Amino acid sequence: MTFSPPDQGALLPVHARTVRGAVRSAALAAAVTSTVIWAPTATAQSAVPTPAASTASTEVPAPDTGSVAITKKDPGGTPLAGASFLLLDTAGQEVGCGMTDVQGKLTFSDLVPGVYRLKETASGSPLHDVVADQDVIVTPGATAHLTITDPFTAAQVLLKATDDKTGKLLPGSTVNIGSGDKTLLTLTTGPKGTASGELPVSRRTTEYWVKQTKAPTGYDLYKSSKVFTAGPGAPVTVTIANVKTATTKPDPSGTPTDKPTDTPSAPGGKPSEESSSGSKPVPTGTVTPDPDSSTLPAADPDDEATPKTPAGSLAHTGADATPWIIGGAGLLVAVGIATVVAARRRASAEPAPDENGETS
Repeated sequence: MTFSPPDQGALLPVHARTVRGAVRSAALAAAVTSTVIWAPTATAQSAVPTPAASTASTEVPAPDTGSVAITKKDPGGTPLAGASFLLLDTAGQEVGCGMTDVQGKLTFSDLVPGVYRLKETASGSPLHDVVADQDVIVTPGATAHLTITDPFTAAQVLLKATDDKTGKLLPGSTVNIGSGDKTLLTLTTGPKGTASGELPVSRRTTEYWVKQTKAPTGYDLYKSSKVFTAGPGAPVTVTIANVKTATTKPDPSGTPTDKPTDTPSAPGGKPSEESSSGSKPVPTGTVTPDPDSSTLPAADPDDEATPKTPAGSLAHTGADATPWIIGGAGLLVAVGIATVVAARRRASAEPAPDENGETS
């Protein structure tokens, strides 16, 4: 059997048709392939998380917030309403503000944990002062409770030191002011005689004492204690009246100022003198014999009378007993005269004897 090759003209249309069919098949296959590839990809995203989705799921959730609760009172425990507060973060930015209610309460909520600064801007009362700023620590899921006690406003004290007679203001007066056993304030009056200061107040009415520790120059110390009362923010004036110091004071010892003379004076007002040899003084007018002379010197004619012998000299001569001697002699004379007169009277009364010597 003889094989005859096909006609080239007849083969060309068949080849073209085959090529076109192959192209259509390739296009269809490509379309089918793209569909198959996309569909599983969409399904995979919902079933298996992609790396990006896994990373987002590991982020840390926001922490729990905290809060600050404030209770405002005065020193007596009474709630204070109307007090204003600010809450600042570490950067000094305001994160909250508010005022206490009628129960003295205020709360700052939803705070990120951390350290905050609490600042009181107004006490809400003219009788109370604000407290100093303070730090507050906020922890997750917890409330920080704070009890704030506002002190009473200090009393304004004016001190005056005066003269008790004229009322003149005196500088240099120092006093201590206190309550109970504590000294709370010390004031000293200046050139104008006044001084001022702030006195702490613990109650709505407080009793104080005043004691002067230094008096003005030329005045006696005011030894008594004065007492006064003062309230929060109230002005009060304290006056201390001092008595002027006396210019002359009697000597409390009573010792006489004049000292007695140790050396006795000789008669005539002339003091005796000791000799250079240390012997006893010789009274003026007393004649001392000269050992080198055989004659005694004459007495001083200017002496008006015989001087009295001073104490500690020679014994008395008896001149002081002259009046008694004269009196005694006179008495003896009088007795003698009386005896003679009596004898004569007796003799005249007796009868005379006769010639025989007998009496009749």
